[in-house]
Amino acid sequence: MEEQESKTTDSNTLTKVTGIGGIFFFSDNPEETRAWYAKNLGFDINAWGSAGFESRDVDRPDEVHAMQWSPFKTGDAYFAPSSKAFMINYRVQHLEALVDKLRENGATILDDITPYDYGKLVHIMNPDGNKIELWEP
Repeated sequence: MEEQESKTTDSNTLTKVTGIGGIFFFSDNPEETRAWYAKNLGFDINAWGSAGFESRDVDRPDEVHAMQWSPFKTGDAYFAPSSKAFMINYRVQHLEALVDKLRENGATILDDITPYDYGKLVHIMNPDGNKIELWEP
């Protein structure tokens, strides 16, 4: 398969995924699941699940990234239109340019880029019917 070229060539401006921003999955009892992980595996639980997974950027070691982990109530509409029991949030750089590239490649974009105080999000679908969350911090 021929590799897709990014819109730019500088590694700091490539439109690409730079890491995992979160792992979300269905649970019949999210509160009980959070408590089990906290008690048995030491997860630091917050209002959204757990953000205790930190890593450093290889090129910028002073930069710390956190990965969100969160169980959602089985069937939660946030996963729609996917019928899968999980969703991955990918941390990206240059989200607008990446969405342009995805549109050019015929990818399914589910919503508009939405800004929040913690970054920008957009949702897409992959060919297997998995909803994917793209996040630019």
